[in-house]
Amino acid sequence: MQFEEILTVHVKIGKTTELRNSDGDSVVMILFTGHATGNYFEGIVLDGGVDTQVIGKGGDRHTLSARYILQGRDHTGQPCEIYVENNGNFNKDLRNALFRTSPKIITNSQALSFLHHALLVGEGLPTESGVDIKIFMAV
Repeated sequence: MQFEEILTVHVKIGKTTELRNSDGDSVVMILFTGHATGNYFEGIVLDGGVDTQVIGKGGDRHTLSARYILQGRDHTGQPCEIYVENNGNFNKDLRNALFRTSPKIITNSQALSFLHHALLVGEGLPTESGVDIKIFMAV
């Protein structure tokens, strides 16, 4: 199966909140900002972007769930928003990626409406200022 890169979200990590229980498990909620680039869309992450991570008692991060809205312009030049729900798992066996996700996208862009039902895969890659989330579509 071939994949085309649709979008890269350049995440800048902000404030974090953590909860720990007596069993040693914890949940971390990470607020973030940033911007998005790509052949189909360019824009910014609106306030309210949050990534929630569940961490086991051994310190291993098990799952993540990020939700955010991007605001910008699609490849036709029209202003639009894109909602991204990005659920995934951390996997030490990935080559360069920190984690892999299964993104769900909803947008008010007619030109990007094909993303509503596309098979999407995301990867998180470390950067100096945070994380890049690359979203790919099966073609």
